[in-house]
Amino acid sequence: MTTYLITTWFGTFLCDETGVQKEMLFPKREKELLARLQAIKNNEVLEEEKELVKNTIVVINERRLNTLGTFADDPFFTTMTIDPKDYGFPQDLFHSVAMTLAQQQVDELLKSEDLQIIQMVNALDDLVQTANLLSERLSSWALIPTPKKKVKPFEKTLEAVNEEMRRLEYQIEIDMIKIAPNTSAIIGPLIGARLISLAGGMQRMAMLPASTIQILGAEKALFRFKKEGGRPPKHGVIFQHPLVNRAVRAERGRIARLLAAKISTAVKADVFTKRDVTKELQQDLEMRLKEIRKK
Repeated sequence: MTTYLITTWFGTFLCDETGVQKEMLFPKREKELLARLQAIKNNEVLEEEKELVKNTIVVINERRLNTLGTFADDPFFTTMTIDPKDYGFPQDLFHSVAMTLAQQQVDELLKSEDLQIIQMVNALDDLVQTANLLSERLSSWALIPTPKKKVKPFEKTLEAVNEEMRRLEYQIEIDMIKIAPNTSAIIGPLIGARLISLAGGMQRMAMLPASTIQILGAEKALFRFKKEGGRPPKHGVIFQHPLVNRAVRAERGRIARLLAAKISTAVKADVFTKRDVTKELQQDLEMRLKEIRKK
């Protein structure tokens, strides 16, 4: 008779077609339950699971348990029900643990380094807008005779805003080189950070096709093209890179497409493999640039 290993929020069980044959229950303390659910979420095998299956051949339905048994998509796992109340675990306890686990996941997400990058980029934009407004006000004020003491506070404020912009740009560069080294090397930390912000995070950016990365930041032009026709945008934020904005007009589209393809590969490496692919990407980029310029 087949033996199945089933793990729930309150314990792990060996079952067959007649029901539960053996179990190891988790402690009824919220902290202990939370630790086990967190371990399961992280694809870890629990000590209780290892102990329970000793000298037993079992069937499993979770990939994280591959070292303990044979994986099978068996309907038994969906039909077999194990009631926590039968083992003295109230539903209120599960609710409390689940809420705490969900809050932890939210906190982890909010601490995500690429989300911090997005916030810094947004803050930098706010500072740029503030600096522009102050500069315009000071320029207008300079057109009329004004005592220096009246203008000085605004000048000091503008200096402080500009200083904070420089500090924030430096911090973005430091953080980008740390969390997205390949992307930073190919497109530059500041432009890379803006692309991540526009994409909504590194994970989302890594899933985008190169053609979408190419026009991130050109959404208004793309919308206008779809609505009114004309020429579609060839580039968005990556136009800020010297390879694009210093290129002759006839080459900009091809260079932007090439650069977007390399950015796409770089961000995938930063997110998924964590492998340094900078050297090979830059070598291929330089070779392809020479081909484009020859044409």
